[in-house]
Amino acid sequence: MFTCGLLAGGVVTAGVLWLLSGLFTPLPAGVRQGLVVTVALLAALRDAGRMPLRLPQNARQIPQDVLRRHLARGALQFGFELGTGVRTYVSASAPYALVVAVLLSGGSYAPALAAGLGFGAGRALTPALRRLSGDGERWDGRLAGRLSGMTVVCSVLIAAAASGVPQ
Repeated sequence: MFTCGLLAGGVVTAGVLWLLSGLFTPLPAGVRQGLVVTVALLAALRDAGRMPLRLPQNARQIPQDVLRRHLARGALQFGFELGTGVRTYVSASAPYALVVAVLLSGGSYAPALAAGLGFGAGRALTPALRRLSGDGERWDGRLAGRLSGMTVVCSVLIAAAASGVPQ
């Protein structure tokens, strides 16, 4: 239920962003593309510790009583809220770059859907891999050592993908 909620939250958020993307279609495609690349590179610099940027976010956790009321429904709600990325803390900058990319794409819904599913799946993968590791504490330590590099790479990949999009 938790994973279904994460995927649904990601898809709903991507759908809303895609709908809003129509507002930006009057901007020339090259300008939109340049903005996506710029934001993604700024995100990479932030995650690399080279540029202090404060991210707009709701820096708090989803209340635990969500899960206490009804486990299955609570897991779905918790996953949905986490999957939207707007109700809790997001530590990496890449999701913000992805939001800008979806907002400025103005194209087909398919890339927005893929972005939403990818965000939800990425959030689902973390606890699943931790559990599968057999040693959550050790897994946490390895993740902590690699997380900064992973977040930088994600933002750079978004910039590279946006810069290679034919106009």
